[in-house]
Amino acid sequence: MPSKAPHSYRLSYMKDLFKKGLTCSYLARFVVKWTANSFKIRGNEMTQLIDYLKAAKSPYHAVEFAAKRLKEAGFEALDFTKEFELKEGGRYYCTPYPTALFAFKVNKADAENGMHIACAHTDSPTFRIKPNPDMKSAGINKLNAEPYGGMLKRTWFDRALGAAGTVLLRTENPYSPKAVLFDTESPWFIIPSLAPHMDREIETKSLDPQKELLPVFSLVSEDEAGNKSFAGLVAQKLGVKEEDILDYDLSLYLCEEPVICGVNGEFLLASRIDNIASVAALCEGLIANPEIDQNDAKISIIALFDNEEIGSRTKQGADSNILNAVIDRIYESELFANANKLSDISKTKILSVDGAHGVHPNYSEKADDTAKAFMGKGVVFKTSASQRYVTDPAMGAILKAICEKYDIPFSRQANKSGAPGGQTLGPLISSYLPVPAADLGVPMLGMHSVKETMCAKDYDALYKLMNIWLG
Repeated sequence: MPSKAPHSYRLSYMKDLFKKGLTCSYLARFVVKWTANSFKIRGNEMTQLIDYLKAAKSPYHAVEFAAKRLKEAGFEALDFTKEFELKEGGRYYCTPYPTALFAFKVNKADAENGMHIACAHTDSPTFRIKPNPDMKSAGINKLNAEPYGGMLKRTWFDRALGAAGTVLLRTENPYSPKAVLFDTESPWFIIPSLAPHMDREIETKSLDPQKELLPVFSLVSEDEAGNKSFAGLVAQKLGVKEEDILDYDLSLYLCEEPVICGVNGEFLLASRIDNIASVAALCEGLIANPEIDQNDAKISIIALFDNEEIGSRTKQGADSNILNAVIDRIYESELFANANKLSDISKTKILSVDGAHGVHPNYSEKADDTAKAFMGKGVVFKTSASQRYVTDPAMGAILKAICEKYDIPFSRQANKSGAPGGQTLGPLISSYLPVPAADLGVPMLGMHSVKETMCAKDYDALYKLMNIWLG
């Protein structure tokens, strides 16, 4: 007789708890324990993904955590402002900007098989805190903040929110302020919704972000000395003087950890799955093969860009020359003195890895009639006649052959005709580096909500593909 699945035991036990009328606090402790056990069942890859999601509260923190993982795995940090000193079998990373990271492995002193590049982005929809953000209304201190990216705004109402990013501090040299990471580490903010009793049409109205989406953070104190400015609170948290804060780049994040959901524990519910799931798969895929194959004459590169959610047209975004500059640095090194850069580039291939829209069970008519991305069916290869997704026939064929050879589940997706869909990194990167490319990712529900949903087995498939591609 087959043994009963671990999740089945837990589900039965939970039902018994409800029948016995045990307290909510007891049930809460049980659910936390059940969730932790579910993480273990899913294996090391899922645990790593959850670590990334918890750490990446801002693009700055995402890059810091990725760099930490690479360093722990033996990758050497390089200074982008200086000539790269490389050696055969070397593994390296650099951060030209604090929200962008590039890492690579060099097998041999030539790359006659070209480069295998995989790209993702470190940013997610959020609220960015404006300069001089302090406001008061109805006896409450609130913050002037603006939406960043195409978010589902209503999902941010009535949530416990923190703030994270970077703060620039005064030094003796005005040209070299000190940048420090900042994290409230606890919920400071709430964006309160309006009760339907006060406006019966509130659900049908569009939101005014300058009025209705401003976070509150404290009551106005009768003692003026007790009304610290936002900058004063940040300074207090950092242990510095308020006047020494020259500038900051801070955004809000949800103070809730990722949760495994579903009767069989098949779903992951978390903030920033788009696109930290891809960041994790790329980093861990590059790390996973410490042994260098000296016969494989290629360079494996991951590129983590910022600002994809607002169009990528920044110095640290994909719509810039930064990836080409990193490749230039590699080929300017003494190790590649005799290499033919243009020849190697002509044999290069690129993967743009970003979330895909899974078929929504309540809105299945929004998906294409035949080219659909079902949840739990593996990696999704995205195509578009308008080239909003860049997958070309050459890369489509290569990816299909890889997945079939290594038993990786996959599906092909196209947008429903008449629905433009989003645009991601692929078309931008391939315009600067014109080589075969593909857009792919894991299917999701609720993309750009403050909490998104994906399937654990889809991440497993993505991780395996990145392991092979970057190995």
